[in-house]
Formats: sequence, structure tokens, C-alpha cells
Amino acid sequence: MSFTAFILDVITDTIHPARITIEDGIFKEVTPISIDENTLVDVRGLMIPGFIDSHIHIESSMITPAQFAKIAVRHGTTGVVCDPHEIANVLGIEGIEAMIENAKQVPFNFYFTAPSCVPATSFETSGAVLDSSDIEYLLKKDEIVALGEMMNFPGVINGDEEVIRKLDLAKKYGKPIDGHAPLLSRGDLDKYLAQGISTDHECSNVFEALEKKIKGMKIMVRDGSSAMDMEGLFNIKEGNSLLENPSPMSLLFRDIFEKKIYSPLFDFIVSDDKHPSDLIKGHLNLSIKKAVSLGIDILKAIHMVTINPAYHYNLNSGAIITGAKADYIIVDSIWDCNVLATYIGGECVFDGENVLFDVPEIEPKNTMDVSKKTAGDFDIPYDGDECEVNVIECSDGDLLTKKTTAKLQVLDGVVQPDILQDVLKIAVVERYGGNTVANAFVKGFGLKKGAIASSVAHDSHNIIVVGYNSEMMAQAANQVIEDKGGISVVSEDFCDSLPLPIAGLMSNNDAGEVAEKLSVLHDMTKALGCQLEAPFMTMAFMALLVIPSIKISDKGLFDGENFEFMDVIIN
Repeated sequence: MSFTAFILDVITDTIHPARITIEDGIFKEVTPISIDENTLVDVRGLMIPGFIDSHIHIESSMITPAQFAKIAVRHGTTGVVCDPHEIANVLGIEGIEAMIENAKQVPFNFYFTAPSCVPATSFETSGAVLDSSDIEYLLKKDEIVALGEMMNFPGVINGDEEVIRKLDLAKKYGKPIDGHAPLLSRGDLDKYLAQGISTDHECSNVFEALEKKIKGMKIMVRDGSSAMDMEGLFNIKEGNSLLENPSPMSLLFRDIFEKKIYSPLFDFIVSDDKHPSDLIKGHLNLSIKKAVSLGIDILKAIHMVTINPAYHYNLNSGAIITGAKADYIIVDSIWDCNVLATYIGGECVFDGENVLFDVPEIEPKNTMDVSKKTAGDFDIPYDGDECEVNVIECSDGDLLTKKTTAKLQVLDGVVQPDILQDVLKIAVVERYGGNTVANAFVKGFGLKKGAIASSVAHDSHNIIVVGYNSEMMAQAANQVIEDKGGISVVSEDFCDSLPLPIAGLMSNNDAGEVAEKLSVLHDMTKALGCQLEAPFMTMAFMALLVIPSIKISDKGLFDGENFEFMDVIIN
């Protein structure tokens, strides 16, 4: 197949006409040409490399890899580097291989990483454990392009033998190592980086990104559904504030802040976690436009989702050059990035209106080994009239939580939540056969009645519940159990749910159907008083112990700064 088109060359950062020849899914010829008023250009629009999301968890979209591909190609995404540690925590290698097999059945580039932390910590119960021998088995697979994010940074810093063995295996097989080091700094960061960890997607401000960049990390800018770090990292005002009180480090970057040249600090734009309701609106195409609106050069923004991830993960894509895989898109303009067509391996997979491939299903397996719960399972007893408790404080769009306290009343020997203080109950129900329940308190959800529950609770994916009333919390948890996994909302007036029978994480339905039901549940949650934009994703991260500063697992309330359990009731 040969044709002429205007192309974006991400190697030279130029737009020019070229003659393109594609054979066996590869660019065989990419030759610049001269044109005049008599020259016929075959392609209407601009031809640019297909977008690559270099860090995403497909499971967080609540749809299968094949269904994800079906919606992603509409937005110009032709490849993703995905870490399947969500399903790995539930089903182990069996779950990872089911994801890989499903991904192979659609024309889309799924590159996988070997999950390095299953479970993320020893302070929670998961459905599987992947040791270094499992990691070596996975790293040998062609589909595995890296070792997935190393969340166990205390294990790295303290030289845990099993953790170091996994890192050494990645080096042995020549695979890059993804990082996960929120707020890690100075000596601890040095020890972490000394093990060959090359990326980080947890930077939440420009100061954190600066130190990590100086020390050699590649910085991923996260633009997901719950964690939206782009505004903080591309914050020109915050960068300029460094110059008001100059330090040696700030003076090194004077030109960057004065001239607003932020692009060199950042390497990738990633999603990490993307809900279906957001995915149907757009993917990296919208993230590029958002980055440009925040001051990033358009060409550098495109680099972050094309040539940069391709180079880092050794992918034969990301640029329109001879010898590369013919993954490209046609857009109306470089600024608007409205996708007119998407091609993978030289074949059209989206023609501007329709996706041109079918989607297979994954056979669900019941992963709920847990009994129905009663209201008493969600009570916190106390002998007294009042007590002071530790509270998880969450906020919209931020995975970091704050540690706070509250004084609560005790009624009939049970500590009561307080709507006026916005202090609600939060619980994690172990779902892998242990049947235990851990209870605590949370601030920031704003529920005035009812309860919400989900089997999506990073990363071990036990059932997490937030509510004002113990009876409602039991009903919400039991609905998830009946659905064999999913999300539920209950109150005295209504009850509804989104079943996610594939590992309690995903549905075989398409993104539109899942998003529609999720939207209904969001509206119901708002009716209960919650004002969070992504309440279920925010709730899911309340169980992720490796992100500071206070979280909850099925084993209890957890201090993420000191990496130890803490009491719910003070003294």
C-alpha cells in the first residue's frame, strides 16, 4: 500500500509531505516529497503516530482488554503499557494470562508489565502471591516489556531479599523497572534509584518532580480519573515561586521557570486509572490538549505519548519512520487532535464512525469466598460516652490522604459517625475465605445517609464500604457479594449495583454500557450527599497502603508514613 500524506515527524519535529509505503504492517518507505498546486495528496488531514499510554491498569476501566481497545482506538490510542497487578492480586498468573489471551484477539498493541508487588504489602490479604520465580516466568514472555511499578519502596530501601531478587531478574532479562515512590526524597530516594528503577508516576508537585528528574528518573505525568496530577506538575505559578526565595536548586532551574520551559522536566503522560465514564469522552487526545492549555509545547506533549514511551519500553512504534510498525492516526489538525481514522499495523481499525473489529468475552469466575454480613459486623464498640478516634481524610482528585482526629459520641456501646463533622464509617471485608472485617472512620465523602460498597479496592481488592449506617453498610456489602463482585449503592429509598463478575473488577459489557450504569450510581451517590467527582475510585484508593498517609486494609487502620498499624480509638 502506497500513498502520500502530510506527516508529523517526531524525530525532527517537523510537518512535511511524504510518500508512505506499508508492507506486512511495517513502514517500508517514508520519503519526504516536494509538492506544488498540481500535486495530489491522498490523505485528507495530518498523519501522526498513534498514541501510547505508558502506564495504565486496564482493570480500572472496569472492562476487558478487548473492550478497552474498542473505545481507545476512537481516541487515537494504538497501544498501552498496562500493569495487570489488579487481576493478579485476585487470580495470580491465571488472571494475567487471561488478560493477555483476551488482548491477543483484537488488533491493538497491548504491552504488559510483570506485577512486582502482589500483594502490595504484607499488611493485607490478597487472592494470590507472586514470588520471584513467578516474576521470572512472566519476564520470559514476549508480551511482558517491563517489571511493573515497584510499590514496596520500604522493601527496596531496606534491602528485602525477595524484592531485590525481582529487581535483579528484570535487569537479567533487560526489562526496564517502573517505579512508585510517592513523596520519597533525599537518601531514601537515592537508595531506591540505586536499584535501577527508572520511572515514577506518583509526583504530585513540581518540587518532587525536580528532585527525581535531577537524580535520573523519567517522570510520568498522571491524568487519570481520580489522580489528576497534571495541574500540580505543570503549575507555572508554583514554579515561579521558587525564584522568590532562591535556593541552589531553584537557581539551577531559573531558565525553566522564567521562560516557562517545563517540557524537558517530563517524559510521559499516563492515565494510570481511567474510569469508563471518562474513557468514552477521550483518552490521551484530551490529555495532550490539557497539557498544552497548561503551557506545555504541543510537540513535546505529543512526544510524551509517542516516541518517548516507544523508546523507553523498546517498542517498534511511536514514530512514522522506515522499519517501524505502521501504527498511526489521521487528525484534523495538530492542535485539535480530533481523530478522523486510526490504523494499527497499516490496517484501519476506526474509520471515523465505526470500530472495525469484533470483541471476544472473558469467561467469569466467582472470586467471592465470603459470607453475608450483618450490621453488627460494622460496629466499633467502646465502653464510655465519648471517644477520640483517628480518621482518614480524603480529598477529590488526590490519592494522598491526611491523618486527622475527631471526637465522637457513643450510643449503646457503639461509636457513632457524625454527619456534622462529615465523619463516616469505612470498612474492608476480606473476600478470600477469611471473612474478617476491619472498621475505621473516614472524612471527605459527605454522605448524609445510606452506604456505598465495591470489590474494587486497590490493590488486594477486598470489599470496601463507606456509610453512615451499619445496616446500610451490610446491605451494600451483601449486594456486592450477590453480584460476585461489583459496585453498589443503597439507602432506605433505593438500591442499585454494577456487577463486575470478572475477578470482581471487570465486565464483558462495552464501555458505554458500563459507563451508563456507573453514571446512575454516581447520581445516586450524589443524592446521598456525596460531592466527590469520582467517589468509587476515591474509595478504592482508601485501601492502598503504599500511598501516604493513612489507609485501611482488611487487617486494620494503617499508618502509611511509619508503615505500621494504628489504633482507631486513641488511647
